[in-house]
Amino acid sequence: MGTTSQASQRINALLDENSFVEIGAFVTARATDFNLKQTETPSDGVITGYGVIDGNLVYVYSQDASVLNGTVGEMHAKKIANLYDLAMKMGAPVIGLLDSAGLRLQEATDALNGFGEIYLKQSLASGVIPQITAVFGTCGGGLAVVPGLTDFTFMEADKAKLFVNSPNALEGNTIAKCDTSSAVFQSEETGNVDVVADEASILAQIRQLVSMLPANNEDAAWDDCTDDLNRVCPELANCVGDTSIALSQIADNNLFVEVKQNYAKDMVAGFMKLNGATVGAVANRTEVYNEEGEVTEKFDAALSVSGAEKAAEFINFCDAFEIPVLSLTNVKGFAATKCAEKKMAKAVAKLTYAFANATVPKVNVVIGKAYGSAYVAMNSKAIGADITMAWPDAEIGTMDAQLAAKIICDGQGSDAIDACAKEYAALQNNVTSAAKRGYVDQIVEPADTRKYVIGAFEMLAAKSEGRPEKKHGTV
Repeated sequence: MGTTSQASQRINALLDENSFVEIGAFVTARATDFNLKQTETPSDGVITGYGVIDGNLVYVYSQDASVLNGTVGEMHAKKIANLYDLAMKMGAPVIGLLDSAGLRLQEATDALNGFGEIYLKQSLASGVIPQITAVFGTCGGGLAVVPGLTDFTFMEADKAKLFVNSPNALEGNTIAKCDTSSAVFQSEETGNVDVVADEASILAQIRQLVSMLPANNEDAAWDDCTDDLNRVCPELANCVGDTSIALSQIADNNLFVEVKQNYAKDMVAGFMKLNGATVGAVANRTEVYNEEGEVTEKFDAALSVSGAEKAAEFINFCDAFEIPVLSLTNVKGFAATKCAEKKMAKAVAKLTYAFANATVPKVNVVIGKAYGSAYVAMNSKAIGADITMAWPDAEIGTMDAQLAAKIICDGQGSDAIDACAKEYAALQNNVTSAAKRGYVDQIVEPADTRKYVIGAFEMLAAKSEGRPEKKHGTV
């Protein structure tokens, strides 16, 4: 049933060949109001089942827009809820392919209750099994909460729409003025979407992401490593600006899978393999390079609200799924604007809490400047990093030496200030002085970073860390 629909084709393209097994193919709508009885509803507008990606079990549901516009009714929702029950029993990921006009109005409160059932299953599954959604058509109203409850969201570049309120329903706005439902808005402005691409690319990238993730929170994600563990990265010292490139150089076979790549570009987050084991990485970024090697964007080495929140959310995911965390630190302070000030303290608190609360192995590499409270929040030893490394020319301290000298030598001439700055840099901001105080464990050459980071995570593999008894934190 429905073997040639677009919904089926998406499932077949996503999974290993001939591996899909459909569940609930004969389920149809029970509702009879508004002549629904006369309408054929094969699979009640959603195809559900299981299959494998590179041999790994996954559960998939794919909404069929050719059946009542893929609307969510009572039985449609029950099929998705049932799929979650199976996935939780087996400890395997759920992938939802969304293409739906939303709530099935003809089924009213039954459909509303169905939405709630899906939300509940998603909430219970959060932190237990990975949840991935991809939006290919419309995903509006209450259905927009579904990708919000998942871990990773993909969105088709042209046809997909994601919104709670449609653009035209926003006061003073029209879709022509600002398309708040577009993939561009949802990935760049809101950070709700991790990847924007065409349909074939999305399905390929979901496969790649699944191969990086553990099946559940008690499983380990690792493969045999085919890369040299001691591989030297001679270009790494030149990648302080664009840490997305730096992380891909350190990674096994240079594969770094970035999440929320169009959002808060001053902070990089994503997955890589190190000696075959999955590691989550976050890094400050001051430059963005395109494929031609040209700088397309520049940022101050400052923590932004959206960057801090993006990193905090990612670290929480890694901690829930026992994925070790690597950070590359290059930060001088906090973004200083009136707009940022509204949320900065809370955002940095979330980032600090995420690092401090995570009990997975944590390694920090200071690759540039590490100043003030912004450095403390970026996985410093003070808030729980297990191993802190630094490159020889890194700077760790309270603030830039010139600024510090102006405060210390206030009212004195420029020569005195310059002399004081030189002395302050040598005494306070030098990476060696931080190492002498025990705040840095190892000073490593940039080219050798891969070798030392792998060694640190190998040593930390069996890490076990107790925490005070509590239900959960409140930050």
